Amino acid sequence: MLPTPARPKIAISACLMGFDVRYNGGHKESRLCTRTLTDCFDFIPVCPEVAIGLGIPRQPIRLVGRAEQPEARGSVDQSLDATQPLAAYGRKMAAELNDICGYIFMQKSPSCGLHRVKVYNTNGASQGDDGQGIYARAFCSLHPDLPVEEDGRLNDPVLRENFITRVFAYSAWQQLLGRGLTRRALTEFHSHYKYLLMAHNPVQYKVLGNLLGSMGDTDPQQIGPRYFSELMAALKICATRRTHTNVLQHISGYLKRAISAEDKQEVQYVISQYRLGIVPLVVPMTLLKHYFRQHPDPYIAQQVYLQPYPEYLSLRNAI
Repeated sequence: MLPTPARPKIAISACLMGFDVRYNGGHKESRLCTRTLTDCFDFIPVCPEVAIGLGIPRQPIRLVGRAEQPEARGSVDQSLDATQPLAAYGRKMAAELNDICGYIFMQKSPSCGLHRVKVYNTNGASQGDDGQGIYARAFCSLHPDLPVEEDGRLNDPVLRENFITRVFAYSAWQQLLGRGLTRRALTEFHSHYKYLLMAHNPVQYKVLGNLLGSMGDTDPQQIGPRYFSELMAALKICATRRTHTNVLQHISGYLKRAISAEDKQEVQYVISQYRLGIVPLVVPMTLLKHYFRQHPDPYIAQQVYLQPYPEYLSLRNAI
């Protein structure tokens, strides 16, 4: 099997870790983060509003103007303009936090929200929720491949599993770069991610395979960044029961000469139960792992798909 994944660092909105940094002096503790994910991640709490000197408690800010390029203004006194300080701090932290493997942002925040942040007209009327936090936008623009997510969306088991999968893939890539990127290392990395990629984006798996297949004598330092960007984009697409089923069928094929007809029938039955939504993914995965422990296959043993993150997180119990 592959080595146990390293413990990645993740930046997080400080209020989600229970720090009293919100405008009203309170917090928005995420129990998922403080009581579960702390077992496998090292969190780095950040509050951009406090960092730029807005204080605790403070006048709340909100997005004002055009949704595609809003300003962060005081909700009571609009002469308070935090736009440029927040954007500058986003760029500053993007440069400093160069060893993180993910970021969890506070949802709907005018500084940290990634999606559906309310934007107001100058007269105070809401014009919709198409905005993005000033700090988050500046930070993410400089880390386009970094796995990012909002705390509220992590309550969705599929989105939660997808985010954590990407965090560990990002961490694995950083470790590969630390060891030195060679053509052989790049090819092996792609081989290990074969079935995980197939589950998320079967087409992109072939595209990336063709990219490496035509590498020739090209310096892997040149092709590596493109490969990784496309890998992270592919993994951002959530796997479905249909694509998981396809991968499970492929993997079960490696057992066709190793197990009895009755056992093969059981495997197919359990996979079909998963495809129909009767059992979660952990059920066919557990059965397949059981048979591969009895009948090891070196190629399958190297597949990240079998365990893309620590097993104790139990993420596949809910998808």
